[in-house]
Amino acid sequence: VPCENCQDGVRFVPIGLIDVAGLVPEAHMGRGLGNQFLDNLRQADAILQIVDASGATDAEGNPVDIGSRDPVKDIEFLQYEMSMWMYGILSRNWAKIVRQAQAKDFSLVGAIADLFAGLGVTFEHVRDADEATGVDLRTAGEEDLIRFCRELMTISKPMLIIGNKADQAPKECFDRLREHDVIFASAAGELALRMAAEGKFITYLPGDRGFSENPGAALSAAQRAGLAKVADFIRTFGGTGVQQALDAAVFNLLDRIVVFPVEDEHKLTDGKGRVLPDAFLMKRGSTPRDLAYQVHTDIGEGFLYAIDAKTGMRVKDTLELKNGDIIKIVSVRK
Repeated sequence: VPCENCQDGVRFVPIGLIDVAGLVPEAHMGRGLGNQFLDNLRQADAILQIVDASGATDAEGNPVDIGSRDPVKDIEFLQYEMSMWMYGILSRNWAKIVRQAQAKDFSLVGAIADLFAGLGVTFEHVRDADEATGVDLRTAGEEDLIRFCRELMTISKPMLIIGNKADQAPKECFDRLREHDVIFASAAGELALRMAAEGKFITYLPGDRGFSENPGAALSAAQRAGLAKVADFIRTFGGTGVQQALDAAVFNLLDRIVVFPVEDEHKLTDGKGRVLPDAFLMKRGSTPRDLAYQVHTDIGEGFLYAIDAKTGMRVKDTLELKNGDIIKIVSVRK
C-alpha cells in the first residue's frame, strides 16, 4: 500500500510558517510594518531570522554592494526591537501592576504572565526570566525591566538565525557570523534543485546531502554549471541549509518529536487503509495518553491502552514516547 504523504519512502511532516515583513529601525515605535510584524509573534512558537550573509542588504532592506553591511548588526537589531516592543507593553501597564502588588498574596510573576498571555508567554517563562536576570521586579527600574524583557523574549520565543546567500558571502561576513550560532543556507540553491527535480532532470529530496542527474536529462551547459555550483555548496555545508534549518527549529529549538498514530498496527494504516496518515509534533516527554488527547479529546478521555506498532507490544500509558514512534491507541471512544 503506498504512503500518500511519503516521497520516495520519506515521510515529510508539514509545519506552519508565517512569512513576515522585514523590520526597520524603531519598528517597536510603530515605524514601517513594525506593529504588523510584532503582532505576528503572537502566533509563533519560534522565530527563524533570515539574515543576508553576503552583507548585501542594508538596515532598511535595500540592496547594497556585497560585503558592505555587517550581517551581525541585523541579529542584534532584531533582538533589540523585539525586547523593546515587549518592554513597551510592560511599561504601559507597570504602574497598575506595581499598585496591585501591594496586596497580600498577589503574584507579580502571574500578573506579568497574564499580561503577555496573548503572546504565548506562560507563568514558567516569566519565572525563568526573573530567575535568569536576578532582577527584583518590585523595585526594578527601566534598565532592569528592559533586561528582563530581553530575557523573557529569548525564553518564550526561541530564535534560530539563518545566514542566507551564504554562497555569495565574503570571508569577513562568514567570520563575523560564525561567532554566533548560525545555520548557513542558500535558498536559491534549494529552489534550483527543487525545480530541477520537478522537471525530472535530477533526483533530489529536501535535506539530501547530494543529488544525482537522471539518465537522459537534457541539461544545457549553463544549467549544468549552475547545478555544479549548488553541489559545491552542499559539499561544503552538508546541504542547502533550508531543510536543516527547519529540522533544527523543530527538533532542537522546540525540542519536539514526531509520533504517528495508526488504527492498524500491522499495516501502519488508518481505517481507510492510508499508510501513516497522521503525524503529530509532540513535546519531548509526551506519553501515549498525551497522544490520545492530541488525536481527539474524546479518544483521550476514553483511553484504555496503547500498542507500539514496531514491536507489537502493549505499552504503559506513562511510557515516554520517542521520535518516530508508531502508536495504536485503544480507546472506548472513537
